[in-house]
Amino acid sequence: MAEQTPLDLFKQALTGASRALAHEPEVEVAWSADAPSQAGKNFRVPLPGRNLPREQATEARGFADSFALKLRHHNERLHASGAPPEPIARACYDAIEQVRYEAIGATNYAGIRDNLHSAVEMRTASDPIARADDPTQVPLPTALSLMLREALTGEAIPDRAKAGVEMVRKDILAKIGTDMEDLAGALDNQRAFQDLALDMLRHLELTLPDNPDATDADDSPDEDGETPDDQESGEDEQEGAAEPQASDARAEVSDGEADGDSDREVEGEQEMSDGDPDDEGEEGMQPVRPNRPWTDLPESFDYKAYTEKFDEVVEAGELCDAEELDRLRAYLDSQLAGLQGIVTRLANRLQRRLMAQQNRSWDFDQEEGLLDAARLTRVVISPGHALSYKIERDTEFKDTVVTLLIDNSGSMRGRPISIAAISADILARTLERCGVKTEILGFTTRAWKGGQSREAWLADGRPANPGRLNDLRHILYKKADEPWRRARRNLGLMMREGLLKENIDGEALLWAHARLLARPEDRRILMVISDGAPVDDSTLSVNQAGYLESHLRKVIDWIERQSPVQLAAIGIGHDVTRYYKRSVTIMDVEQLGGTIIEQLADLFDVD
Repeated sequence: MAEQTPLDLFKQALTGASRALAHEPEVEVAWSADAPSQAGKNFRVPLPGRNLPREQATEARGFADSFALKLRHHNERLHASGAPPEPIARACYDAIEQVRYEAIGATNYAGIRDNLHSAVEMRTASDPIARADDPTQVPLPTALSLMLREALTGEAIPDRAKAGVEMVRKDILAKIGTDMEDLAGALDNQRAFQDLALDMLRHLELTLPDNPDATDADDSPDEDGETPDDQESGEDEQEGAAEPQASDARAEVSDGEADGDSDREVEGEQEMSDGDPDDEGEEGMQPVRPNRPWTDLPESFDYKAYTEKFDEVVEAGELCDAEELDRLRAYLDSQLAGLQGIVTRLANRLQRRLMAQQNRSWDFDQEEGLLDAARLTRVVISPGHALSYKIERDTEFKDTVVTLLIDNSGSMRGRPISIAAISADILARTLERCGVKTEILGFTTRAWKGGQSREAWLADGRPANPGRLNDLRHILYKKADEPWRRARRNLGLMMREGLLKENIDGEALLWAHARLLARPEDRRILMVISDGAPVDDSTLSVNQAGYLESHLRKVIDWIERQSPVQLAAIGIGHDVTRYYKRSVTIMDVEQLGGTIIEQLADLFDVD
């Protein structure tokens, strides 16, 4: 047996501590070079150095403690039931709840307090609040959560964020009065704390006072006339005795469940007898990205859709009214406020590369023109050699169109979709300045877990191997011939709560690819912005394993080997090189200036 390394021993100790803190014996902890994350009882925390530097080890413990406290003290269904529809209000609401369950651990255990402090320091270092120069650049969710953490635990605001918090502290306190003191008295009762938090958001004028229930934006009927509850769980209720119910996962939240250990929900432990995914609430519906090894693929796609009757291609402006779209765009602009320098640098660098390709080319060994100094050595060595001249000539730059295809799946919720939207905005503006047409597309599904396609399959007697079993939603954010200024507000739609559902990447690539082939430009580039593999619970539960991923790999291979379209990918927080030959991974928009510019320039260099 190989001797265990200090990292192995540390992970074992971290896993044991997390299980004890969460009161969950099945918690698993893994290292991650990406952003820390939690998927049910699986924690991914920052990888410390080989020699376990104290600061890095404490950061890992801090994130593990935070995830464990969430499992023990947080009820996701109760939290979702009170979530406000406004994007900034929702972000504040989520941040406030995280402060609550972390404060429970920090006030009871000194060791957990120190660990959480290190995790907060690490999160703050990459937050825009650390770079804010004026109050308009301070993200309110971050400032509010740090002030609340200070009030509940006595922990000082991290040095990097102090200046940003002080810019907005006076204004926040003037509006909320004694709300923070009231929250301190309800720390152990999630329901009471939630009600007080919603009051504070109303005092901050982030959510409407005439919305006492503060229900989620998805509670309103969508374009099919169904609410998300109809889509997510109603379909199972209609089946009655045909499918056993997982009663513990569907139990209604009572007042008593909001306290203590009973806050936890059963997450993803039960499945229906026919393999259909169980309804696990909003958090349980987040797709989990598989990391499967590369496998050889057959020549044919071997893929089908059960029905395409309910699929749609829709323009962004049709999915919400103009007023909401303006509000969502304003929220996106608030995140873009500190990135104007990046936009300018990116545009200038790419423009220089493209202009050089368009304008500068030389014909050498001419009898007249400009003297070619690089070839003078030949004359010196051999005086009988004739002088060499060169002539500059204009080159025909290939007319180019770029399509940005953005993953709009539920796993992109939060920071990843913000990075994707900001990336698309920056790239569209940059390419337009360079005279390159840009199309921006998005892909998701109309419903969680199947929608009307699955209902049709159920009505037909559940035939085996039905193929894709969900309703596609392909979104047009910006058409190639549309100027950026006219389409800019459409990108705010990605910030809309409830838009992001499941993702079927292979068909989305074929859709975007077909649109590109119909374009008249000589050079066509398809750039995918995603965070990993395709996931659709309804399809995966009734087909062979890896059905969607296999199709995606075949589509990518076909485009890369046979299509005139140049394909590239940007991974948001996840490595996508296992799918795309030409790809980069970014963790934040600050990396756009380096990695993406080089990739784009390389694509333009290819003839």
